Formats: sequence, C-alpha cells, structure tokens
Amino acid sequence: MPEIRKPQLVKATMAVIDRVGLHAASIALISKEAGVSTGIINHYFGGKHGLLEETMREILRQHSATIMDSLARLPKEAYQQRIIAIVDGNFVGYQAENQVTKTWLAFWSYSMHEPQLKRLQRVNEKRLLSHLKIELKALLGDDQAEVVAHGIAALIDGIWLRGTLNPQGIDADKARFIINDYLDKQLTFYSKK
Repeated sequence: MPEIRKPQLVKATMAVIDRVGLHAASIALISKEAGVSTGIINHYFGGKHGLLEETMREILRQHSATIMDSLARLPKEAYQQRIIAIVDGNFVGYQAENQVTKTWLAFWSYSMHEPQLKRLQRVNEKRLLSHLKIELKALLGDDQAEVVAHGIAALIDGIWLRGTLNPQGIDADKARFIINDYLDKQLTFYSKK
C-alpha cells in the first residue's frame, strides 16, 4: 500500500464511522469516501476489520507521540506535571477530535471480540500504566504506585467515555481537575502511612 493511501483511508474510515457508526460503515462507503476501489481495501487490509485495525494503530501512534513529546519537554523531576501531561494526552488535541473519539469508542466495543484489536487495546493499556507508574514510583512506593496508576487509568477511561458520549464532548479542564484532585488525595493518604 503506498504510504500516501494509508492516511487517506484512515481519515475516510474515521469520517464514515463518525457519520454512520461502525456497524453501517461498509467497505463500499469507506472506499467511496476515500475515492478508491473496494478491491484496494480488501487487498491491502483484508476487509473492514483490517482497516479498523490500521486506523486504530494510527490513532495509537498519534496518542503515543503526543504523550512522549509532552514528557520530553518537562524536567524529569516534575513528576506531577508529567502525570498531568500523560492525562492531557488522552483529552486534548487529536485524541479529543470528534471523529477520533467515535472511532475509539467503536474500537473499544470491537476489541472485546476481535483478537487483534484486543491485543492493541492491551498494548495501549499497558503503555498508559507504565507511563503513570514510572512517574508515581518517584513519589510513592511500588505497591502504592501500582494502585494509584490503576486509579488514574480508570478515571481517564471513565471521564473519556462520558465525554465521548456527551454532545458537548470531552471537558479536558474538568478531567484534569478531577484527576489532580484524586492524585493529591492519594499522595496525602500515602504520605501519612
């Protein structure tokens, strides 16, 4: 697949999912949106599931790049700021665009039943937890860092899901406030132990 076609097909996939939902997003609609034949999609991606997998890979690449770029600009010792940068990577910019959030939601529902998509979801979850634990271990013990990382990840997922289903979209400031509040309380709680 020429590299120029992949972004075109990813964009078309997200546009069609945004317009009609994943179940109605047929190869015919996606190929029409992208201006290519259905045969090209079937040949290079093996159908709709393969194209959804490539679309999610691109979203995950963008997600990872956003977080890594944010972390690279922060001092290594700015642990709480680095945690918030990880949080922001889930709620601002590309990840908060309507087409991207609807594709994420479709991906989540499909990942329960599709092994390749389930694997991508596990990789994404492990990456998020790893980033959080690295920063949290500098502030807490290993066991506490593990618990707080899972708490922050659950808050990210819950806030993100509610925001995606809300017609006004994701409120990044509110997400940041809620997660900061949780983090502050956890740091205070564990410092008293």
